[in-house]
Order: sequence, then C-alpha cells, then structure tokens
Amino acid sequence: MTGTIQNRDSFLNKIASQLGRPRISTKVEVPTWKFRPQDEVLKDATQDELLEVLTEQCKKIHTSIYSTDLKDLRSTLNEVVSNFGGGPIVTWKDERFSKWGLDPLMKEEWPSQDYDVYEWDHTMGSENITKAEKANVGITISEITLAESGTVVLFSDQDKGRTVSFLPATYIALIPKSTLVPRMTQAAQKMREIHEKTGQVASCINFITGPSNSADIELNLVVGVHGPVKASYIVINDL
Repeated sequence: MTGTIQNRDSFLNKIASQLGRPRISTKVEVPTWKFRPQDEVLKDATQDELLEVLTEQCKKIHTSIYSTDLKDLRSTLNEVVSNFGGGPIVTWKDERFSKWGLDPLMKEEWPSQDYDVYEWDHTMGSENITKAEKANVGITISEITLAESGTVVLFSDQDKGRTVSFLPATYIALIPKSTLVPRMTQAAQKMREIHEKTGQVASCINFITGPSNSADIELNLVVGVHGPVKASYIVINDL
C-alpha cells in the first residue's frame, strides 16, 4: 500500500539544522572500508568444518544436534520426536518435507501412533496459533544457519507461521548442510542477495539460538523461560 508522507522536507531540514550542518540530499555511498574483520572469521572453513563449529556451539546453548543423510532423516526425526515425548506436533506447510521423504512419517506413522500432526494452514486464521500453543513439538526448516553462534534463521510467510517455533513445548529445526555459513555477516549478505534477486523480503525473519533462556536475574542462566524448553537441530547432508 502506497502512503503519503507529510512535511518530510521541513522535518529533515530541521534535524539537519539542529546538527549544525546542511541537509544531505545526495545518495549515500557505502564506504570501502580498509579493514573488514567480520569477513575473516571462519573465512575459508569448509561445510564440514562449519558443522564442527556448530556442533561445539550447540553444547553451549543447551541444544542437542544430530547429523544424518536424507535416507536416514525419517528415522532420525522420529527418534528425536520420541525423545521429546511424541505429539501433538505442528509443522510448517513446506514441500521440502515431501521432497525429503517425510510424508510416510508425518501422514501415516505418527497418526497411527496417535500423534496429532497439524500442518500450518493460513486459511484457518487463529486456529493455527491455538494448535501451536497446544503442541508438544514444533518443526521448521532453517534457511540460513550461523555456525559461530548456533543460530537458525527462519523466513515466515503465509505457510510458515512464526508461532511454530516458539509456542510448542519443544522445537526441532531441520538444517540442510548447504545452509551453513560462518556468522551473521554472511547471513546478512545472503538475505540481501535474496532481496536483490526476488525483490521480496520475508514478512518476519527470526533468528533462533537454541531453547529460550535468560540470565537477567543475578546472571543465573534459566533455560526454557519464554518459549520451547528443549531444542534439537537435525543437520541434513544435502551436498
């Protein structure tokens, strides 16, 4: 929706005058910095080396991590869900689940075990949130994964609701190995590339680093305070 900006010039001119300088109206060019230390961290790391970094970081963020091939993904995911106590389960509506051979598990095996499995449906409105709130396990897919901090990046859209990752009691992130990058620097670059290529930005971009936690009170860490109390990452070798 296109809006109308009122009094923009007078507003910006007043700010510039308060700063004691003329208003800058020409295009701002990004400086070419002599030093960019943010690009040097894990600069030449391979995907296997990034996975090692991610694995070590998961120990610090109270997150269990599994590594599997596509042929074993079904059994690995089933094991993790069982360890979390089973259903109810809520997932995104994402064609990659089918592509990775998870339909028999999600649509046959789990229902046969009396696990309620709910797939996000934007036409259901607030019912999606109710299902996520009552779920024991939420399952999403990481679009970009930061090895240094153990962070998964989620892009929301009408089929990928935000509440799937933070309302259920536990959370599972499926991580294609190809999504591993060193740190936030490369994640930001990838998101810019996506925007330049598609002209679109996700309605919400979530950066999730393991289960919810806080050390606000006397620096004592408490895990599971305002979201999933447990989290697991399943790295899929898709290379």
